[in-house]
Amino acid sequence: MRQIMLCLLLCLGMSTAPALAADAACQGRFVNPITDICWRCIFPISIGSAAVGNSGVAPDTDNPGMPIQFCPAPPPIFQRIGLAIGYWEPMALTDVTRSPTCMVNLGGFSLNLGKVGTGTGGQSDKDVPGGFYHVHWYKYPLTYWLNIITSLGCLEGGDMDIAYLSEIDPTWVDSSLTTILNPEAVIFANPIAQGACAADAIASGFRLPLDALFWCAGSHGSMYPFNGWVSNEFSPLQASVLVSERMAFKLHRQGMIRESIGKDRAVCFDYPSPILPKARWRYQMVNMHPDSAQCHPMGRSVMRWEAGHNSPASKKNFGYLLWRKRNCVFL
Repeated sequence: MRQIMLCLLLCLGMSTAPALAADAACQGRFVNPITDICWRCIFPISIGSAAVGNSGVAPDTDNPGMPIQFCPAPPPIFQRIGLAIGYWEPMALTDVTRSPTCMVNLGGFSLNLGKVGTGTGGQSDKDVPGGFYHVHWYKYPLTYWLNIITSLGCLEGGDMDIAYLSEIDPTWVDSSLTTILNPEAVIFANPIAQGACAADAIASGFRLPLDALFWCAGSHGSMYPFNGWVSNEFSPLQASVLVSERMAFKLHRQGMIRESIGKDRAVCFDYPSPILPKARWRYQMVNMHPDSAQCHPMGRSVMRWEAGHNSPASKKNFGYLLWRKRNCVFL
């Protein structure tokens, strides 16, 4: 099944024929899992605390101190011995679009979900300048398809699937309903809390974002609220990365994504994480202009790479590949 899926994606991804879209505002292309992916971003790979191979294109997080780990096991074994490894795993794709149900990373066609409000953006002729985007989240377990890692406990398994559509989520368009998921947002809706985000922006620019400032999205803005509204949209790329990060936080809060921990013993399991561990995520642009040479820590400014990636004729449809740090015990 994995070979068939991979072959289909390769054939569609390398197709040069223009994508047909029912909506004139919808555009997209299939992501080629070979040429559009920054495969250097899987590094550094670590065994215990020691990095092996390439150092990667972005900073790494902490790893377990001991390479050999003893993990609990069901009777009669009780203990299983394994090798603690860490690597960066491509695990999700996001569409960011102003055209409802536009499947940017699937070739640029639109689903028919009935009447759904369109997105907006820009600065002119508005009392409150800003924008609104829809986001789609896809499962994208490339390491599983390509058999890069063979231990089932050390990778995101399954097939490519549409995991979440913001168009069918009423909280994505309503800031009042969104507070059901993020009631703590009222604590950080003040100049002092938002001013602290400058430290997160600096940290993500030089190394990794600060997990302690979980309400901040570095140079991109505020993680709250968990919806598609973006205030003061001066850069569509910045806004599109921000709403992708918000969707990752939202899915963590809803229990749809679990997290691993790079510490001795704790590395044996994965855990629910209602607060997004920002330092353990990276993003990479794959649509409309793939950037296969680099990926970036969450919150890092788009000014480093946005030149040449936002055409004047753009219809504001973007696609991102999200990388997540995986710590596990290879049994």
